[in-house]
Amino acid sequence: MKKILYFLVILIIIAPIHLIEAQNSQGNKYKTNEIRDLALIYQGGVQRIDWTPDQFVPYVTHQFADGTKDWLFDGFLFLEFADGKGYNYAYGYAKKQARKIEWEWLLDRLFEKGKALDALNQCIENEKKNIGKPSFKHQVILGLAIPLPKQKDWGSINGDSLDFNLQSDQVKAAQWYIDQLMTRFKKAKYKNLELAGFYWVDEDIATCKDLPKYVSRYIHSKKKEFVWIPYWKAKGYEQWKDLGFDIAYQQPNHFFTKDIPDSRLDEACELALSNGMAMEFECDSKALYDCEDSSYDRMLAYIEAFEKHKVFETSAIAYYTGSKGFIDMYNSTSPEDKKIMDRLARHIITRRNIKALTK
Repeated sequence: MKKILYFLVILIIIAPIHLIEAQNSQGNKYKTNEIRDLALIYQGGVQRIDWTPDQFVPYVTHQFADGTKDWLFDGFLFLEFADGKGYNYAYGYAKKQARKIEWEWLLDRLFEKGKALDALNQCIENEKKNIGKPSFKHQVILGLAIPLPKQKDWGSINGDSLDFNLQSDQVKAAQWYIDQLMTRFKKAKYKNLELAGFYWVDEDIATCKDLPKYVSRYIHSKKKEFVWIPYWKAKGYEQWKDLGFDIAYQQPNHFFTKDIPDSRLDEACELALSNGMAMEFECDSKALYDCEDSSYDRMLAYIEAFEKHKVFETSAIAYYTGSKGFIDMYNSTSPEDKKIMDRLARHIITRRNIKALTK
């Protein structure tokens, strides 16, 4: 009897390890890293919500239908494409390219008291009083403003005016911004947050070519990781390692267009697996069961595809939820919305426990 119990215990312990090491017939694996579940937080531009402590609650914790509550995402990516006032931080989102003054404005927004990073830190502290201290440290990835080529009016560093037609000047600007982010983050002394790395906001390499490769060298010299989330079959997506990224998440881009069949999700999972990438989960407020022209079934299709392809067991996952998808789900009174969020949250919490077993 003791021998039987012994072998049962061993099987329970090693089973999750086999799940983490799952691979296809070619030996390919999904990409994993320290952050298992990364929530995308669109913050900064005047078109965004404020991101106060209360607004972070549905991303920091989840309360199940039975009343139990647990920690949810272990990672948060703060990113912005445009300031909402006419300037962009990546190609194609506004008419004018952001200058140093707009970069500094975005920094101020990110480190504003009571909002953004500070609000996330406060939210975690508040939730600790309700459910106790988490067994992990919440990780943060910060988006970079992109030094776009052809720009000559960005501004100067140490008295030297930069010309983004020169890749060396693009790199200087990126390094300056990384230094600003790291200095301000350190000065803020967030009790509940740890800076893990930086995110390249451009979702392809059509504009900036191989610039990420040179920016990555500086990021790695600072002992931080470099993250990318290219859109579906974006130019350069299969070159993510050569471009210097530590992890790249595959966007299926299925949720937003109802003409795209669910088979796109199968294809995306296989494409990520064959390229050693992680996966992105996509939904937004249109996933609400009772909203007009609801895409609830498309969010459900992601969950089922990720279950089918063992993404939940074997891959790091980034979560696009629009501007406030989980907030709207949290405030919904529909039992169907509660049901789907419980199902997704259960996967996220289970994944965290698997990670602890395989450290």
